[in-house]
Amino acid sequence: MLGMHVRFVVQNVDIESGRRQGVFQAMSDLEYAGSLLPHEQSSYDDIYEWFRYNLKKPTSFSRSTKPHSKNVALSWFKDSATEHIAKLRELVVILDHHGLQTAMLRTERPGYIVYEDPHQVAAEPFNDTET
Repeated sequence: MLGMHVRFVVQNVDIESGRRQGVFQAMSDLEYAGSLLPHEQSSYDDIYEWFRYNLKKPTSFSRSTKPHSKNVALSWFKDSATEHIAKLRELVVILDHHGLQTAMLRTERPGYIVYEDPHQVAAEPFNDTET
C-alpha cells in the first residue's frame, strides 16, 4: 500500500456518506438530470465503457463482515495508474463546464484498505484523511 493515492472530488456532498462526491457520482447526477450536452454524453459513455474494461470493480467497500453492512470505503487511484487518471481528467473538464469545481486529493494514507488491485484501493478513511 505504500505510495501516493489520488482521488478527484467535487464540492457536492453525498447524502449517505457525508463525504464529497467522486467524479463518477457527479457525472451520473448530471446525466440523470439530463444536463449533459450530446458531445459530453458521448465522451462520458466512451470513458465509462473504457473504465468498465480497464478497471476492476472493488469486491469490498467495508471492513465489516456482517451481511448488508454499510459501504463506507472510498476509491483512490494509485498514482502509478496514469492512464486511468488521465481518463478521469477528461471527465473533470466536463464537470468544470457545468460549474462543478473538482479538487484532486493526494495522500499516502487513504485509510483502512479493504480492497486493492494494481490500479486502485478502496479504503475506509482515517479520521484525519481528507475526503
